[in-house]
Order: sequence, then C-alpha cells, then structure tokens
Amino acid sequence: MKIHSLLLGVLLSSPVYAADYAGLGAESVSKETLEAFRPKPLEPALSRRIQSMLDISSPSAGLLSPDATRLYFNWRVTGVSQVWRLDGPQRFPVQMTGGEDATQIAGMSPDGQTLVIQRDRKGEENPGLYLQPAAGGALKEIQHIAGVQTRFAFVSDDNQYVYYSANDKQKDSYTIYRYHIASGTKQVVLDQPGLWNIADQRHGRILLEKTITNLAAEYYELNNGELKPLFGQNEKEEYQAAYGAGADELIVQTSKFGNFRRLYQWKAGQFKAISPEINWDVSSFDLDKSRRHISYSVNEAGYIRSFALDASNLQPIKLPAFKDADHVMISGHSPDGRFSLISVETAKSPRLSYRYEWATGKLQQWQQAMSPEVDTQRFARATLETYPARDGTPIPMFVRRPAQCATVTCPVVVHFHGGPEGQTKAGFSPVAQLYVDAGFIFAEPNVRGSDGYGKAWLAMDDGPKRLQVVSDIEDASRYIRAKWGKGGQVPKVGIIGGSYGGYSTLAGMTMFAGAYDAGVSTVGISNFMSFLQNTAPYRRALRIAEYGDPVKDRDALIQLSPINHIDKLIAPLMLIQGVSDPRVPVGEAVQMYDAAKKRNVPAELMLFADEGHGAAKRENRVYSIGHTIRFLEAYLK
Repeated sequence: MKIHSLLLGVLLSSPVYAADYAGLGAESVSKETLEAFRPKPLEPALSRRIQSMLDISSPSAGLLSPDATRLYFNWRVTGVSQVWRLDGPQRFPVQMTGGEDATQIAGMSPDGQTLVIQRDRKGEENPGLYLQPAAGGALKEIQHIAGVQTRFAFVSDDNQYVYYSANDKQKDSYTIYRYHIASGTKQVVLDQPGLWNIADQRHGRILLEKTITNLAAEYYELNNGELKPLFGQNEKEEYQAAYGAGADELIVQTSKFGNFRRLYQWKAGQFKAISPEINWDVSSFDLDKSRRHISYSVNEAGYIRSFALDASNLQPIKLPAFKDADHVMISGHSPDGRFSLISVETAKSPRLSYRYEWATGKLQQWQQAMSPEVDTQRFARATLETYPARDGTPIPMFVRRPAQCATVTCPVVVHFHGGPEGQTKAGFSPVAQLYVDAGFIFAEPNVRGSDGYGKAWLAMDDGPKRLQVVSDIEDASRYIRAKWGKGGQVPKVGIIGGSYGGYSTLAGMTMFAGAYDAGVSTVGISNFMSFLQNTAPYRRALRIAEYGDPVKDRDALIQLSPINHIDKLIAPLMLIQGVSDPRVPVGEAVQMYDAAKKRNVPAELMLFADEGHGAAKRENRVYSIGHTIRFLEAYLK
C-alpha cells in the first residue's frame, strides 16, 4: 500500500482543523499572548555554556575596496549583524554600523567612496537601503518602508545611481528603480507584474531575472528601455546567469540538460557546457566586474569545493589547496579582477578569509576568527553516514558523536534542515557542538527533497509527492533505535528543526507519533492551508509551487498538516516562534500549542516579540538554543 493511502486512512478518522487565526506579524496576536509566552530565564550554567559558544565569531567574507586595500564585511560580534571594516590584513577592525537591527553591507560604488547598506527591523524581512561614506559616518536612507522589501542590485559605473527593486506598488510584484544619489530622487526603470530581480549589468545593459517558482526563473535583457526575452520563458527550469567576457555571452548555471547543475556558456541562443560533467551540483558561480575570472563551487555530498576558469578562453585555472578544508569558497572580487577573497572552513576552525592575487598565487590572511575560552580542536567532526528509507533508498546524514557514546547508549537529537530545498553540510558548528557537549549524538539527515543531490532528488517532495517521502522523517528514528543502542539498550530520540525543519518536527511528533520521545519546532508550519492563506504575498506563489495548490492539492495538504494528526500526539512538544515572521505566521505556532494543550501532553510555547523567521539577536539565540537543550535534557535523559 502506498504511503499516502495509509495517511489518508488515518486522516479520515481524525478531525480536520481549520485555521483559527488570520494575518501575520504582531497585529495577529494579542499583547496578553505575547506576555504569557515571552522567554523565561535560563539556568545560569547553561546560559554561560551557550554564551561561550556564541562568542566564537567568524566574520563574513565581505567586499574588497576597488584598490583592494580595505575589506568591508558583516560580523555578529556585538550580538547582531553589523558592518565592519579592515584597513589592511589582520588590522584592528573598525565598526561601521550599530544599533539593535540586523545590518549588512549590500554593495559599494565603483569609485569605492560610498557603501550601500541594508538594514532590517525586528526580523520582518522588509529591509531598507541606505548610503554610508566608505570612511564611516551617518547613514542616508534611500528607501525603507514598513511592509516593503527593498533589494539592492548595483551602483552604476558613473557612481551616480543605485539600482534596486521593491514590492512597494504590489505586495506580490517587484518594480525596478534607480535612485539618483546626488538629488535623492528615484525613477521607475521597469514596472511590469512579476517577481523581478536584477541579476547583472554591463555597459548599460541590464540582465533581469523573473522568478517563477522558488527555483525556476526566466531571463530577460533590458536595453534602452526595450525588454527582450532570452531564455526560460514558459519552461519552469532553474537558471542563474551573469554576463560573460564576450559581448553577447552569458554564463549560466542550470540543471536543464541533466540531473545535476552545470555551468554553460550561452551565446546566440545556444548552451555550451564549460564545467565538467560530474554527479554533483555546481552550487554557485561568480565573475569579477572586469570579467577576467569565473569562479564556481561544487557541492560534493555536503562539502564545498571551488574551481576557476579564465573567462576569456574558459580554460581551468589552478587554485591553492587547503589541507583538511570542509569548505572552500571564492567571493569578494576586486573590480579589476586582480584580487579575490578565498574563505576556508574546517570541522575544527571557523571560516577564515584570505586575499588571493590571481597572477602571483599569493595568499594573505586578512581576517582572524576568535574562540575565547573554547578549544575548538576538541569539536566532534561530522561523519557522513546513511540510513535506509522503508523503500530501501539510502538517506545521507551527517552525525557528530560524543566520545563516550562509543561504549554507552546515548540519547540522540535528530535535526532536520529548513527549505525544504535546504541541505545540511559538513563544517564548523558551535551550535551542534553544544548538543554534543550535553551528551547527545547529533544527527542531521538530508531527506528526499533536499538540495545538493541532483534535481531528481530535489523534486521528490514537490506538491502531493511529499506524501510518498515524508516517512523519511520516521525512518531516521527507526534506524537509530535499531542500530545505535549499546548492550541491548535502545536510545531515546528527540527531533528538532527550524522552518521546514520545524514542520518536519511537528510531522514526526504527530503523523509518526511514537517515533520520537520529544520535539522542539522552531517557526514550523502546523497547517499548510492556514500557512498558505496567511504567509506574505510575495512568498505565497513560490511556496504553492513547492508545497502544492490549496485548491488542486487540497486533500494532500490536509493530509500533510501536522495539526490534523494532533489526536496522535503523545510526547512532549515545544514550539518557538518569532512574532514578526513574514514566512511562517506566528499563528501557526499558537494554534499548534493550543491543540497540544488540549491533548494534555507536556507542551511549551516561546514567542519572541522582536524577531522574525528565527532568532537573530544574541540574547534571543541564547534563549532559543538554551530552552531547546533544557527541554530535551528533561525528556531524553
């Protein structure tokens, strides 16, 4: 019998819950509810352990100034992301922005005199754009409108205009603007319905991406006011593109012609492969502004490897090797293509960035990671393992184990990633180490529907097909209970995750009740019907393409909604939610908590009034991690 038939049989005897909330954000929940479920204080010793791990700080790679003598980057060392500057390799960092709101560097003018800054409020994901002198100083607002996403694209070659897109005219559509820096005025560049984004620009020509689904896109060129379709129209294929070295050449990343993403040269309507044919995805690519080098990354089973091509002849360029590196990434090119940043991460060291000179091969470390009071060399390395789904499919899974678990049975925490098109990768993870230090085996599956394993794997959970593979959630626990015990003792198993991982947690606790002994869901979907009705308009169409249409696929969405299986919930459940979340409305957590309490199972709810889709501020991250560990220790040990 097929899995979806089994679920339907169960559902027919279960109540179907209608949404008992409307809207999203702070206005959709009462002040009394916010006060009742605000975070409670943590036990000091636990808080201290988490604080120490969060003190391990690794800045983003960032952007080099045009002359490559300065580096601008994002860093959370103050507790929330802000913009910083280095005036030379391993110099003392200068803080450029401050305050309580997450702030990032979005771009820089070609002359290096002006920074473009992006700032959000309370995790609403409605960022504004600002200008700041490259030497530091006050921010000048370009646009920051409540409820509007304003997204940076580029600064014109003459340093006069900032190009950006915003959904200020329609919530589910983006208009393209240009902002005149000197006068502070804006002008519409393109005002057509659609989820438009500027992918690249060159010599007055603008390459436009029109997003169709969360992955698929169409590409157009805007030249002297004329919009010309290039490729992707009516295809629903995945494309990422940028201008190449040739006058009429594009470099395109796509999986259209095989199961895995490759790089192609597009010219005169024809695609020519320029990266090797391998059974791993090209996960990203980039070019410097002068179009001298093409750098690209390959995702090898959750390990990132980087490669490069000469943009003029498409021949491979040898790159330096890094011993024991889990991930190597190239970014932050100087406009003349002379320098780039190479970021390196290992299992026992946070990301370090080096300035790389292409002509000489010279590497110079610029940033310095910090790990006060923590010896990261003791961190558990993630091993790549698999477990069998019930149909025999091997499911990849990264596992970190405490040393003592080699001889005794340890409780297990299974963490499911978000997306659902996300992927858990290897590398450095202080948060994972917190669970290891607490005595848990920490397992992170990449179930069917995850990115990084080809488009066939990625599409296995699209729409109603999710009914066929959602049991991967339960099968992880089945395997762990059968294989990871010692001396005949079966381990207790908990489940956690955020966003779609939060949904996976709720599904594991309800649809597959008994598989897990406790669960913590962060910003998880409890009811697909109410979620699709109330999520932000700009996301609704993209999420329907992934999860299913609420009309055509109504039966499947009802079957897949954890709240419709609440009558099976038997194990303790905790829910964590940001009130300003535009993706998963706060009502998803509140309605699930209310339903769980009616079942008389141990249930907790924690609401962050000043957060969105997950905790970004340091204090709230401590609460989120700390209460999750506290809850799991109470019920798994």
